[in-house]
Amino acid sequence: MPPQTMDPRNGSTVTDFILVGFEQSSPSTRAFLFALFLALYSLAMAMNGLIIFITWTDPRLNSPMYFFLGHLSFLDVCFITTTIPQMLIHLLVKNHTVSLASCMAQMYLVFCMGVAECILLAFMAYDRYVAICHPLSYAQIMSQQVCLRLVGTAWFFGLINGIFLEYTSFRNPFCKDNHIENFFCEAPIVIALSCGDLLFSMKIFFADAIVVLLSPMVLIVISYARILASILSRASSSGRGKTFSTCASHLTVVIFLYTSAMFSYMNPRSTHGPDKDKPFSLLYTIITPMCNPIIYSIRNKEMKGAMVRALGRTSLAQAEPA
Repeated sequence: MPPQTMDPRNGSTVTDFILVGFEQSSPSTRAFLFALFLALYSLAMAMNGLIIFITWTDPRLNSPMYFFLGHLSFLDVCFITTTIPQMLIHLLVKNHTVSLASCMAQMYLVFCMGVAECILLAFMAYDRYVAICHPLSYAQIMSQQVCLRLVGTAWFFGLINGIFLEYTSFRNPFCKDNHIENFFCEAPIVIALSCGDLLFSMKIFFADAIVVLLSPMVLIVISYARILASILSRASSSGRGKTFSTCASHLTVVIFLYTSAMFSYMNPRSTHGPDKDKPFSLLYTIITPMCNPIIYSIRNKEMKGAMVRALGRTSLAQAEPA
């Protein structure tokens, strides 16, 4: 049973929150934002959906790297759908109220998908390390069973960590306000509205962020440090360029996600505010999931070829008479 919240103004039980979002913007601004975010959401869904399709159906992409990439796109589809459709609805309607249960569910999904994606990105860096530094043992080390276990580990820690953070967020009653100064139920903002020992809750969040953000980042840094040392010592100029291109795609995705997540979950609340929170929230909820498939496809000839083949098959199928 979800915890009840108390409205300090009249002592009655509060069972919902109000997502302020872009409520104070003019109607024309909200209309523009709706069109913009709808276009970005549609692009993200189409691009990630295409990557999921081709990595799971194209036999030429039957390798661990594309196996992980397909799961990353699936996580992005789930992650972006957790927040953006609700925001689009709120840009059209005046009622921005969400129930306490809906807020809890949304926060849990954000926790789960976000943590799973951070861990998966670390495993993808490890995969590149094995492929480049131990090419002769790559097939044995990164076997299908190992890849399945790594993806399962990312999902497992996402699910378990989500439960832990959910309990931390809603362990205290809410007695300050029910207005959330963002377009979705973001944990640090929700915790700031609760009673009890807020400092203790934020310390737990900070410690958890160190584990789920910095620990995978350490693995990523170590993997790419060894990759860099390896390619500088023995690769030809052309080989270096190809390897750097592949690694640059992954590092760009990592920088996008980790920068925005660290600002949102590892900064003191005194440095936050609606004008600062929303841009970073938009970065990791819609911009990063949209950019991931574009970054990987633009820098990868095999991905571009697979996309052309998939779109070509679709065009031929539509052109055939019934």
